[in-house]
Amino acid sequence: MAPKKGTSAKKSKPDEAQNEVNKSEGISGKDDLSKTDAVTEAKASTKSKKRKAGTVSEAQGARKSARGAKSAPTHAQLLSFLLSEEALKHSSPEDDTSDSKLRTYSLTALNPWEELLSAVILSRPISHRLGMRAIRTVLNAPYSFNSAKATQTAGAEKQHQALWDARTQHKDKTAKQIGGLADVILDTFASTTDKEGKSLAGVHDKGGDEMEAEMKLLKSSIKGVGETGLNIFFRRVQWQWLSAYPNVDGKTADSLRKLGLPQDPSELVELITANWKALKKVELAGADEGQRKRRAYVMVLERAVGTDLEGNIEAVIDAAAKVSA
Repeated sequence: MAPKKGTSAKKSKPDEAQNEVNKSEGISGKDDLSKTDAVTEAKASTKSKKRKAGTVSEAQGARKSARGAKSAPTHAQLLSFLLSEEALKHSSPEDDTSDSKLRTYSLTALNPWEELLSAVILSRPISHRLGMRAIRTVLNAPYSFNSAKATQTAGAEKQHQALWDARTQHKDKTAKQIGGLADVILDTFASTTDKEGKSLAGVHDKGGDEMEAEMKLLKSSIKGVGETGLNIFFRRVQWQWLSAYPNVDGKTADSLRKLGLPQDPSELVELITANWKALKKVELAGADEGQRKRRAYVMVLERAVGTDLEGNIEAVIDAAAKVSA
């Protein structure tokens, strides 16, 4: 018997689930810092070359394209636009950005548990829009699955009800996966510094602060979590986890290529650093400048992917070309 209809965190548009193309990834936002930023920038920098996306980036400066007489934006213009509030309407569903008081995938700087939970939801074969709605529902009242402990305490019935209220697809499978995820984090990765299962510090401890080892550990420990979900998670969590910074997965590299931005992680970091004087005016989450730069890096990746999933690449290129130098 299906769970009773409940009250979701935010009422959305009627369900387009059956007609939408199966897509599954997302974007970024405000503040909620991790406690696990414990390794050095130097260490992360040395590792970055191992994790190149494999595509040669385009020459710095104006993007070459066959777009008629329209002027192509520079890299600096693209970065400025992607980090602006205006970019959200191109990279995120409107109902995910309309209420800043809600915790959403598009606007909020989520904690590592919330990022992992979101990655699990987005790795299901559902549309971008439905994924955003499901995340918005489970992260806000009356559910508030903001830690592994809160999710486990809610129990199976409430986990199912949350997915029912989200009006998404694959409700039963996703609810079971969410419950299993909370159990694994608390049973396998419990930490004295993270009893609630928010920062996932135990993953660092057992993975030796190495991204590849952490990915293998999560994949082998959590049922149903595969490459897609892990790529989403590590793409978004890297501003908080230096073990993962900087990295660009294949999906993101393709979106960056379409926009005309470098796909190599080191080149993209250098580009952000070179333009930091202008970019740092943007309100970014982060305890210090180093973390804010990493946050900017993640936001560029997220909004590039979101723009691609929403089918707005050309619209963003056109808008970026109008940004003042």
